Amino acid sequence: MSSVRETPEVLRYTAFSDDPEGGNPAGIVLDATGLGDDEMLAIAAEVGYSESAFLTAPPAGVDPDGVSDTGRAYTIRFFSPKAEVPFCGHATVATAVALGERIGPGDLVFSTRAGTVPVTVTREGAALRATLTSVEPSVEEVTAEDLDEALAALDWPADDLDPVLPPRIAFAGARHLVLAAATRERLARLAYDFARLEALMHRLDLTTVQLVWRASADVFHVRDPFPVGGVVEDPATGAAAAAFGAYARELGLVPEATMLTLHQGEDMGRPGVLTVELRAGDRRIRVGGAGTRIPA
Repeated sequence: MSSVRETPEVLRYTAFSDDPEGGNPAGIVLDATGLGDDEMLAIAAEVGYSESAFLTAPPAGVDPDGVSDTGRAYTIRFFSPKAEVPFCGHATVATAVALGERIGPGDLVFSTRAGTVPVTVTREGAALRATLTSVEPSVEEVTAEDLDEALAALDWPADDLDPVLPPRIAFAGARHLVLAAATRERLARLAYDFARLEALMHRLDLTTVQLVWRASADVFHVRDPFPVGGVVEDPATGAAAAAFGAYARELGLVPEATMLTLHQGEDMGRPGVLTVELRAGDRRIRVGGAGTRIPA
C-alpha cells in the first residue's frame, strides 16, 4: 500500500522584532524530510512571506563547525514565493528562535547553499535572540551602465545619492546592490518599476537592492526592494545587513571592530532592528536580532 506524506506543519515567526506585528515574517518547516523542490516552492507561495525555511538533517560527514551536539546541526533551504534563494538572514534568525524554544538556547549550525552558517541563540529576559555568522563576504564595483539602469528603475535622480557612500555590490551569502540616499525623505519615497528592476536584478544575480540612509556614525535606516522574490519590499533583511557590514568595512566607513544598528520596516509599518557586528581579525559578519512566533 502506498503511503501519502502528511502536509508538514508550517510555523510562522517574525525576525528582528519581539513583536509579532514587527520585523520580517518567515514560514518555517522544521521537518522537510521527503519534500521535493516543487513542494517546498508551493508551500512558500501559499505562505506568501518573502521567504520560508525548510529544515532537514545535515549532509553526511558535515563538520558541525564547533557545535559539539550534532543534533543541533541542520541543512536549511530557503524559498521565496517565486524561487529558491541561496541564503536568507531573517528566515535563519526566525528558524533559530523556533528551534531555541524547542531545544533550548545555544549554538546551532546550518548548512546552506551559500555555505556553513553558525548561529547562536541566547535568552534576553523572556525573549530569544539569534545571531548568525555570515560566510566569507566580498564587495565589488557596479558598472556605470548598471547603476544608471538601477536608478532609472527606482526613479531616483543621481543627485539623490549620498556621495560619501558610493554604490557597490556586496555579498555575504547573497548579492545585494547597495545604494545610499542623501536624505531620509528620499529613502521614504519608494515607488519603482517592478518589472524593470526585476530584470536588472536577475541579470546581475541580485537578491535585493539595499537602500540605506546614514542617520549617525553607526545607525542606518534601510529598505530592500525584492521583486525577484515576488514581493515589492522585504521588511527586514538579514542577508543584506550582513552584506552591508562587509560594504561598510571595505570602504572604511566604520572602525574595524564596531556594532552597527539598522532600522528597517518603519516605512512599511513593520519596524525591526538588526545589529551588525564587525570584529577585528575576522572578515565574517555577525547579524543579530530578536524573534517571536506569530499567533495563528
